[in-house]
Amino acid sequence: MPSITELDVNGITQRVNASSERSLLSVLRDDLDLTGTKYGCGEGQCGACTVLLDGEPVRSCITPVSKAAGKRITTIEGLEQEGSLDPLQEAFLEVGAFQCGYCTPGMIMSGTSLLRRNPKPTAAEIAHAMQGNICRCGTYPRIVAAVRMAAQRRPS
Repeated sequence: MPSITELDVNGITQRVNASSERSLLSVLRDDLDLTGTKYGCGEGQCGACTVLLDGEPVRSCITPVSKAAGKRITTIEGLEQEGSLDPLQEAFLEVGAFQCGYCTPGMIMSGTSLLRRNPKPTAAEIAHAMQGNICRCGTYPRIVAAVRMAAQRRPS
């Protein structure tokens, strides 16, 4: 049975007519046309669908849309500000921290959450924060390098 839900997505209040148990991922992609967040495994294991809920990374494929109501949802599209990419997005581009790019939105969202909590993480802290995100192409060293680069560029 559909219900009306208000969602705060990337700073904009959105109204969706969706069943409360429908996945946040399907609402973002199918109803709001925010297709940057990817469907990977559908089981919350690969991290391709990672978005931020009140700044914390969550797997949107297993998060019911009802759990997102009343929280700030940030997707990969929400990181861009006034036509400029987020520093972590820029760093991913500069170091080539992706190959096929499918995992990249989830990796960037997990990295963003880490950098907001810990602006100067060590390589070990980066690896720990990113462990829920799988890159099938194996670009992990470049992903860590991109997060470190973005951390170095952030003002102290």
